[in-house]
Amino acid sequence: MRFSIIVVALNAGEKLKETVQSVLAQDFTDYEIIVKDGGSRDGSVEKIPEDPRIRVYRKGDKGIYDAMNQAVEEANGQYILFLNCGDHLYDRTVLRKVDAVITAQEASVSGDGQGKDKRPLVVYGDVYSAKNQVVIAAPKHIDGGICYRNIPCHQACYYAAELCKKRPYDQEYRIRADYDHFLWCYYEAKARMIYSGDIVASYEGGGYSESKANRKRDKAEHKMITEHYMSRKELRKYRIWMAATLAPLRKVVAENRLTSGLYYGLRDLVQKKG
Repeated sequence: MRFSIIVVALNAGEKLKETVQSVLAQDFTDYEIIVKDGGSRDGSVEKIPEDPRIRVYRKGDKGIYDAMNQAVEEANGQYILFLNCGDHLYDRTVLRKVDAVITAQEASVSGDGQGKDKRPLVVYGDVYSAKNQVVIAAPKHIDGGICYRNIPCHQACYYAAELCKKRPYDQEYRIRADYDHFLWCYYEAKARMIYSGDIVASYEGGGYSESKANRKRDKAEHKMITEHYMSRKELRKYRIWMAATLAPLRKVVAENRLTSGLYYGLRDLVQKKG
């Protein structure tokens, strides 16, 4: 099976059904949907359409990352994509287009032409922010600076299943476990990071990690994770860059419908020259 689409849910209401329906609408059919429900009592699970590609697991968990780890254990797909309840695949061609990207990468040869590059893949794309009504463009290539500043949105990343099964999400991090896992894939697993160039998901936003009450913990976890994977020299360079380039202001510009296109165009130009 090509893809396992994992949806973690707990009393999600109509959002669970809508998210699942966006996957069922795909014109590419080699996938399964794993709904990991933590014990919903609102009838949301019962509203999911009946389809042989959907598997529902109802089991208690210790939080979203524990639930994601449980779902990964059940996944049969070669690649795993996580969607939150309320998120949708952007259009009906999303899985077909990323399958073409993955197929091309799987067939690619190493730099010396002596065989296939067998490193596991992380294929990522852009997301549409439903909250701000703007496309959030992912960087076209990943480096240490990107890993420090702003990795691709989690809902736009297709992980080779072996990456998720070998290294479960670290539940020490309540907010940033997906960020920690992405950095592990880049720095330690040496995964090939491939930009698809397509919009993967419509991202609802406004979740747990974005609330004001959790921003302090979010910053603390970012500090812990980056200090684990990056040298002091790297961290000093990236922190100076963030301060000098007015990171908070750039975030506002990037998420504004009137200025986001210009912002991402300039960002890609600077990154290419760098």
